[in-house]
Amino acid sequence: MKFRISGKNIDVSDGLRMAIQDKLGKLERYFTSDTEIIVTLSVEKERQKIEVTIPMRGNIIRSEQVSNDMYVSIDLVEEVIERQLRKYKEKIIDRQQEGSNFRQEFIEKESEPLEEVQIIRTKHFGMKPMYPEDACVQMELLGHSFFVFRNAQTEEVNVVYKRKGGTYGLIEPEY
Repeated sequence: MKFRISGKNIDVSDGLRMAIQDKLGKLERYFTSDTEIIVTLSVEKERQKIEVTIPMRGNIIRSEQVSNDMYVSIDLVEEVIERQLRKYKEKIIDRQQEGSNFRQEFIEKESEPLEEVQIIRTKHFGMKPMYPEDACVQMELLGHSFFVFRNAQTEEVNVVYKRKGGTYGLIEPEY
C-alpha cells in the first residue's frame, strides 16, 4: 500500500509516520499493494484529528477520528475502517464488480451477515419554497441537524445541515 501522509498545524514526525504505517499497514490484508491511502493529521486546540481516505473505483472508504492524543486517534481510525470493510464487504465488492483494489483472499473469505436496513417511520410534509438562509433558521427552530426544503430560487429540493464549528452546509442536486 502507498501512504500519502500530510499534516495541518502539525509536523508529521518520524514516530507518527511509523505509527501510521504500522497501524494502517494491518489493512494490507484487505487491499492490493498499489492501493493508495491518504492520511491527513490535524491539530485544533486540544483536538488531535486523523482523516483516512482510501479512494477506489466507484467508491471511497473514509474515516475521521478525534481524541486528545494522536496515537489514540490512529488506533481508533484503523479499527473503524476494518469494521467498515468487514461489515460492508459484499456491497463494496458488488459495486466494484471484481473488487479491483481488494486482495483475492478477502473477497473469497466468508463475510459477516449484513444487518438489514429497516425504515421504521415515514414522514410526509409540505415543502413550501424558501431561501437556504430561511431553511437554516427553520432548522434551528426545530432543533434538527438538517432540514429538507424546496429552494425558492431553483425550485429544486435541497438540504441544509449543521457542520462542525457552527457553520452550515447546503446540498443541491447535480444533473
